This record gives sequence, structure tokens and C-alpha cells, in this order.
Amino acid sequence: MKVLHVITGLEAGGAEIQLAMLLRHTRHESDVVTLYNAGSVADQIRAGGTRVRDVGMTSNTQIGALLRLRSLIAAGRYDVVHAHLYRAQIYARPAARLARTPVVVTTEHSIGETHIERRKMTSGVRGLYLASELFSDATIAVSDVVRERLIHWGVSAKKINVIPNGLETAALAFDPAARERARAQFGLGPETFVIGALGRIDENKRVELIVEAAAPLLGERCKILVIGRGDQRPEVEATAARLGVTEHVIFGGFQPDTAAMMAAFDLYVACSVQETFGLAILEAMASGLPVIYTVCPALDGIATGQARQVAGTADAMRAEIRKAFEAGPAAREPDSAVFDRYGMESVARQIDDLYERTLDQRGRRARSRPPNRQRAGAALYAELGGVASGPTLGNRERPRTRPSAAAGGDAHHPAGRRSWCPHVAWGDGARSRRVPGHDRHRLRRLPARAGRRRRPGGHHGAGAAHPDRSAERPAGATRADRAAHAAVL
Repeated sequence: MKVLHVITGLEAGGAEIQLAMLLRHTRHESDVVTLYNAGSVADQIRAGGTRVRDVGMTSNTQIGALLRLRSLIAAGRYDVVHAHLYRAQIYARPAARLARTPVVVTTEHSIGETHIERRKMTSGVRGLYLASELFSDATIAVSDVVRERLIHWGVSAKKINVIPNGLETAALAFDPAARERARAQFGLGPETFVIGALGRIDENKRVELIVEAAAPLLGERCKILVIGRGDQRPEVEATAARLGVTEHVIFGGFQPDTAAMMAAFDLYVACSVQETFGLAILEAMASGLPVIYTVCPALDGIATGQARQVAGTADAMRAEIRKAFEAGPAAREPDSAVFDRYGMESVARQIDDLYERTLDQRGRRARSRPPNRQRAGAALYAELGGVASGPTLGNRERPRTRPSAAAGGDAHHPAGRRSWCPHVAWGDGARSRRVPGHDRHRLRRLPARAGRRRRPGGHHGAGAAHPDRSAERPAGATRADRAAHAAVL
């Protein structure tokens, strides 16, 4: 099975790293396409032997990018197109259908209560999402919380499969040598108690709240190490300056070795406003760190003494940070109850099974439902409307229209009228032509009319004989061709 993963970009982030790990464990042949910004994670993926290509988008609204993506998908003859992140979903799902890809799958990583990937949930954002979602066969929600948000948004519950994010727990295990190297990199002594924060520095992560909560404890014996980058860093720096702890808050920027950074910490603190999963929290726990957090759907319903949930206020967080500081560094033992559920091998197996199950279901549906007038008409309607959503209708030549009355037509097809829409293509590669104005109302009504038996004297007038249209059918037309022809007529 050939799978194409389409993602907005591959700069370091939770969804991007998840994709890199999935590619290391999948049992299917895979390629990756980014819309733009094939960043540091792309290098990791290429190093693992997977091809990465960039569509090269330069703005958010480029119809040409949709066409380039469609051509790329069609040329690859993929069995599955798997879209990750909002903008990639908007482009990849319709592009995959235009390319006749059998199965289209979406993973929803980042839908929050009020934002999706730091984008406010306006009616336009929601409308685009749901319109493109019609082209998807299955949606993966990374947690039960995400599933409920998708249903609330309007996604069919039947399409949603809950498959959590995964972790390569062995790669994140605590390494004393990595701890020593990472601390030396930032000038931290072996006895310093390090409060760690890792991830994008933005409004949702509220790193400035960590600084405010820990400020009374900071000094030579206690520091904050912030790993990551983002547009909220100036606000965090301003908070540290206002509280007089600037020299005790260290900004480490982006660091590719997450395991080494986690090894350098003694306590991990996360105070996000909202989360769809909480991957960084699980990574900290895999390193054996004690964790203080405000929200983490991944831990809902799991009893663990390694992580403590607190209210998102400076006072509540300060009390828990003080307890951890006074207790000193803890033994680095990850909770096995958490990681039996979130191993990457298990997650990749569930995703691969979903691909195969969905492809098999589509095949069985196609075999069990022979072509009929309504389905063929609906396929034609989609084709005429510019959306390729069904199988081709055969490899026949384009049929000719009935001649006008002046050229030998009949009473039912006077001069200047065509007997049916002239741009219907019977071949895979034929292009559409403009629909005459007098036939457009028939296209709009086609799905509703398809499959109905015409009553005597209906469209042709009371008592009129039904015209013989067998001459309009292409010679040797298949059963699907004849059904489609009849649906249009």
C-alpha cells in the first residue's frame, strides 16, 4: 500500500514530530509533501529514507497549489492520502478526490475550544474545514476531547476514530550523560534545581505564568530553563524583568534533542490554557520527571502519582513548585501505567489498520452496489461541477449531440437546442466544455431527478411520444455508461 502524508510544514512541533515517528514504525510505503516550510523535521524524515517534497506555497490562498498537489497525488498513484493540520487538510482532501485517490484520512491534532492551530474558530474557518471534510473517509482524533470537539463542530461521529499520539519511550529514557552535557551547554551546575518548560512560546502555553509562579524561589539554587521559540517571548522576558529574575530565566531556543533537554530538568511545568493531547507532558514523564500541569487530555482517567494537575493561577502553581523544590530532585522512574497505552508501535499499528480497513470497506461497497441511474447521475453531476468524486464512467468516445431541426432534428429538439449537456466526457482525460444556459437548470436538479421514472407525457408534453434516444449512446457503451446517459436525459 502506498501512502502520501500531506502536512502544512515540517518545522519542529508536536504534529510534525508525530509524523516523523509514525514513518519510522509504519508497515506501508510512504512519501511526504509539505505545502511550504520544509524545516528541520524534514531533514530527520529524509535521513530515515522517506522522500519529502515541497509544493512551494507562498500565501494562504493559492488555487494553483491545489492543482499542483492534485497532479502530484495522481502521478504517485497513492492508495491513501493522509492530511495533517488545518491548511493541509483544506488543500489535500479535495486534491486527493480530484486525483481519484481511493482513501482520504485526516488526523486532527490541534482543535481547541476557541482556536485551531492558533487560528480563531470563525464561521469562515469552520465552513472551510467542514466543506473539505466531505472529501475525507475517516478522521483520527488524538483524544476523546478532540473527538467531542469535532462532533460539536459538525463532523460525523461515524467517521471519527480515536487513536492517541504515540511516544518512543526508549528514546526518551533518562540519560545521566545527556543531563551533564545539556546543563553544561547552558551554564547550569549539577546542584542547581531546574524548572523546565518546553514547546512553542505563545499565548496558549502561558510561560510567563510559570515565571510569575516560580519567581520567589529563583536564585542561584533554582533556575527556569525555557526550550522553544515563539512570538510571545518578549512578554515572558518583560515578566522576568518586572519581577527582577531576568538572570535566572534562561531561554534555550529550539533544541533538536528533546530527550537531552528533559534530562537536564528536575521538574516539568506546563500551564496551557487548553490542549488537545499534551504530548510534551508525556515526554517529560517518559524521562522520569515529576510534572505539574493545568490541562492534559492524555492523562484523563489515568491514575498516576508522577503528574499533579493544578488550577491555572500563579498561587496554586507556586505552592506545588515549592513542594517539589523543597523535596529536591526525584528518582527518574516513568510510570508504566501511562506508557503501556502510548507506545508508538501500538499507535502506528492502529493507523495502518485503519488505512487497510477503510480501503477494504470502500472496495466491498463498490462490489456490492452495482451501477444504477442515481449513482451514475450523481457521479456525472460531480464531474460537471468540477469535482471528481467518483469512478470514471468508462473509456468511450465523447457522444455527439442530436442535430438541430434544420440539420435533420425532430420536433422534440428544435433548432438551437441540444438534446443533453454536450460536455459530458466518456473518457478519463476528456475536458469539460461550457454548459449552455438552457441546460443549466437540468444540472442543478440532476441528483434529485436521477433514478426517477418519467411519467407519461411529463417533460415532453401531455400525450407526447417518448423520443427514441438510443442513437445518442456511444457504440459499445458499458452498463455504467448507459445508466449515466439515461440519468442525464
